[in-house]
Amino acid sequence: MRPSTLNPLFASAETVKGVGPRVLTMLRKALNLPPGITDPRVIDLIWHMPTGVIDRRAQPELAAAAPGTIATFAVRVLKHKAPPRGNRKAPYKVTCEDDTARLDLVFFHAERSFVERQLPVGEIRIVSGRIERYGETLQMAHPDYIVPETARADLPLLEPVYPLTAGLSGKIMGRIVCSALENLPELQEWLDTNVLSAHGWPDAATALTAVHRPEAPDQVSAASKPRQRLAYDELLASQIALALVRTRNKSQPGRAVTGNGATRARIKSALPFQLTRSQVTAIGEIEKDLAAPNRMHRLLQGDVGSGKTLVALMTMAIAIEAGAQAALMAPTEVLARQHAETIAPLAEDAGLRIALLTGREKGKPREAVLSALAAGEVDILIGTHALFQPEVVFKDLAVAIIDEQHRFGVHQRLALQSKGRDGGANVLAMTATPIPRTLLMTHYGDLDVSRLTEKPAGRKPVKTTLASHDRIEDVVDGLRRAVNDGAQVYWVCPLIETNATSELAAAEERQAHLAQIFGDNVGLLHGAMAAAEKDATMAAFSDNRLKVLVSTTVIEVGVNVPNASIMVIEHAERFGLAQLHQLRGRVGRGSRQSYCVLVYKSPLGETAEARLKMMRETEDGFLIAEKDLELRGGGEVLGARQSGMPEFRVADVPGFDDLLATARNDAKLLLAADPDLKSDRGRAIRHLLYLFECDEAVRLFHAA
Repeated sequence: MRPSTLNPLFASAETVKGVGPRVLTMLRKALNLPPGITDPRVIDLIWHMPTGVIDRRAQPELAAAAPGTIATFAVRVLKHKAPPRGNRKAPYKVTCEDDTARLDLVFFHAERSFVERQLPVGEIRIVSGRIERYGETLQMAHPDYIVPETARADLPLLEPVYPLTAGLSGKIMGRIVCSALENLPELQEWLDTNVLSAHGWPDAATALTAVHRPEAPDQVSAASKPRQRLAYDELLASQIALALVRTRNKSQPGRAVTGNGATRARIKSALPFQLTRSQVTAIGEIEKDLAAPNRMHRLLQGDVGSGKTLVALMTMAIAIEAGAQAALMAPTEVLARQHAETIAPLAEDAGLRIALLTGREKGKPREAVLSALAAGEVDILIGTHALFQPEVVFKDLAVAIIDEQHRFGVHQRLALQSKGRDGGANVLAMTATPIPRTLLMTHYGDLDVSRLTEKPAGRKPVKTTLASHDRIEDVVDGLRRAVNDGAQVYWVCPLIETNATSELAAAEERQAHLAQIFGDNVGLLHGAMAAAEKDATMAAFSDNRLKVLVSTTVIEVGVNVPNASIMVIEHAERFGLAQLHQLRGRVGRGSRQSYCVLVYKSPLGETAEARLKMMRETEDGFLIAEKDLELRGGGEVLGARQSGMPEFRVADVPGFDDLLATARNDAKLLLAADPDLKSDRGRAIRHLLYLFECDEAVRLFHAA
C-alpha cells in the first residue's frame, strides 16, 4: 500500500491550480508519461524537468538596453496606436518610457480591449522580453510578461524552460509545475549521509524547488547539484527495485528440468559444424539453471549471426528430454516462420515434433495445433503474440524462450511464462541487439546474462563502404556486375512512399527505378503489405527467384538468406547505429564475400558522421552498442520508448555511469543489511520507490 502522505502526488493533474480539461489534454502530449499511464498526475508535473532557463535579471534603464537581449524594465505607458482600419498586417503599438528613453511595445493580431486593460495610459508597468532596435526606436514584440508594480514579485527573473506542446506556453507550464510542488509532503531522507556529504547535495525537496524555482541559472543545469541529486535518487530506486526482483526470482520455487542428453546429441550430430566456445558456455549455464530448483531468468545476448537460435534449440531439447514442452515466441510473423524453417530440419533429425502458431493460422488448422499442444503431441511451439492467448494451453510447458525480448511488453512475457506448471515456466530471453554494460545494469539487473561473442566458423567479415548520394548510379553499376555474377542484394529505404515534406528515398520509387535495370528480378517488401504477400516475396528472394529485394527496415531482424551478399542502405545517415548494425547483419551469412554500402546525403552532421565512421571501422556489435549509447543516450538506445523498456525521467545527466555505479553499490549494501527495508532508512527508501513508481516495477519487472 502506498503511504497516504504520497496520495496527493498521484492524484489527477486537474487537482492542480490552473489545470482544466483543455490544459490537461495538452499536458498529455507535453509530459513524458510512464508506460500504461494515459492521464497526467501531479507527480508527472513534478518530474517534468526543465531543459534550460531564461534569465530576466537584467534590469537596465532603456538608454542602456542591449538590443538582442532579454531584459526587464519599469516603464510608464504614454499612448496606444492601433493599426489603420482594414490593415490586418500592421501591428498595434503602445509607446512607453522611463527617465532615459522610449520603448514601443508591439502586438500583431492583438485584441484592442485586451491590450488597453493590460497597459492603461499613465500607469507604471513592469515588462520583460527580448528588446530590439527598429531604426532609431527600441521595440519589444509581444512582451513575455506585463505586470503592475504591485505584482513585481510574481515575475520570475529566472524562468525555467520546459518541453512543451502546441497551445501550451512556458509561462503556463511554469505556473502549473510550481503549483504541483505545493503537494510535496515532508520527506524523510533516504540517502546515506556519507553519499550526501561527499557530493554536497541538498535534500530532495530542496533539490526539486531549486530546479523548478531556481535562484541561480546553473541550478537548472543537468550537471548542477540539485539535478544530480534527483538523478541519483532515480537510479538508486531502479537499482533497489531490480535487486529486490532478482532476489525474489532466485527464491521462487521452480522445477528441476534435467535430461539425459540424447536429443541434444542427435542435434549435434546433424550439424555441419562445431558449436563455438561461447555457445558451449551458454548452453552449460542454461543447463545448470534448469537443473536448479528455482526458475531460470536468463538473458542470452549475441551479436548478429552468433548462433542464438541453435542455443535456443538446445535449451528446448533439455525440456523435451525431461518429458516436458517448450515454446519460442518471436515479435513478427516473418521471424517466427524463419525460426520454424531453421529449426525444422534439425528437429526432424532429432525426432522432435514442432508446430507453428501465428495470427494467420485460423479455423481447423489452428484447432488441430491447439488440440495437439494440449495433448502433449507438440514438443516445441513456435509463434508470435498468438502464443499468450488464453486458448493456447500446454500439457506441460517447462521452458519459454522470448526472442528479441525488448519488443514485447511486460504483460505479454508474463502471460507466456504463466502457462507453465504452477504458473511459472523457465524463461530465456534473447536479443540480437548487443546491450551496453550500463543498460544491462539499469534495465536487466534482474536477469542472469549469457553472451555469444563469436561467429560460427567460415563466416567472412562484411566489407563496409560509404558512398555519397551523388554516386548512386555508380552503386547501381556495381550491383549489375555483382548480380550477373550470381549475388543477391538487399536495398533498404527509410520510407514506403515519398511525401511532399520529405526528401527520403521511398521503397516503392526505388523498386520502380531498379526494375528498369534488373526487370522482374526486383521485389518489394514493407510493413504495410499483407502477411501472405510479404511471405511470398520473402520466399521468392530466399529461393533466388528475386535478385534484388527493396525493403524498409522490416528485414532488420531475423531474416536469413545465406546467398544475399550485398546490403545497400539508402539515407544511412537517418538510421541509428544499432539499426545499421542489425541491417548489415542480414548479409555475410554464406560463403560469398559480402559488402555493405552506406549511401548518405551530404552534408553530414557530426553525430551522423561518427555513426557511419564507426560502422566502417568495426563489426563488433558490443563496441557499436557502447558507441550508440554514447551518441544517443540511454533513453533512446534499443528503441526504449517504443519497447516498453523502463526509461529514465530525471537521470539523463552528465556523469550517469558514475552515479549508476555508486547507486548499484549503495543498493547492494543496503539490501544486504536490511533486505526487508524495515530500518529507518529502509522505510524512507520505500517512499523513494513509490515516488519513482518502482512499486509497479517490483510487481512486474520479473517478466522482463
